[in-house]
Amino acid sequence: MTLQKLFAAAVIIGVSSAASAKESYRFDPSGSTIGFSVHQFLGTTLGKFTSFSGRIEVNREHPENSSVTAQIDVRSIDTQIKKRDDHLRSVEFFNVEKFPRMTFKSRSVKRTGSQSGDILGDLTMHGVTKPITLHVKLLTPINETGRTRWSVTTDPITRRDFNLMFTPGAESVSGISQTVAINIEIEAKRAQ
Repeated sequence: MTLQKLFAAAVIIGVSSAASAKESYRFDPSGSTIGFSVHQFLGTTLGKFTSFSGRIEVNREHPENSSVTAQIDVRSIDTQIKKRDDHLRSVEFFNVEKFPRMTFKSRSVKRTGSQSGDILGDLTMHGVTKPITLHVKLLTPINETGRTRWSVTTDPITRRDFNLMFTPGAESVSGISQTVAINIEIEAKRAQ
């Protein structure tokens, strides 16, 4: 979802002058995090997805022709409370049997600074597709190992937009915010 957008920004920024015009990078889940936070009553619930993949196709000569795709296994949600995670996977919320993955596919890439960019794309979650803009910032340029690291943020996602609602009674007493903040760091490595 946002990881792909992160790599698209790398395309825009141009991380190495010695690189060829077209380059492919894959997300490295061992060094990446796709996280989120949701406010509830007086606290904030933090979570992440532990299984995901993504690919960045970078066109240095024409960054606007670069692209990012990402897939997130919704079953991999982890809020560090098993009972809550099981409930989020259930028919009442994510319904992972029917909607096992989230996807992101970029539509456009725009450079916004010397080490930053915006990636506009389509996020599909829970059977609903909505446009989303990822704001990416280069943290570590590509080095001799062919790796790079990016920070990705976006405006908060509204649960209602993706039909991610509990029953009306549960919604009224849960104190769970409609908005979900996204926090992503992606490490990518050059594809072989």
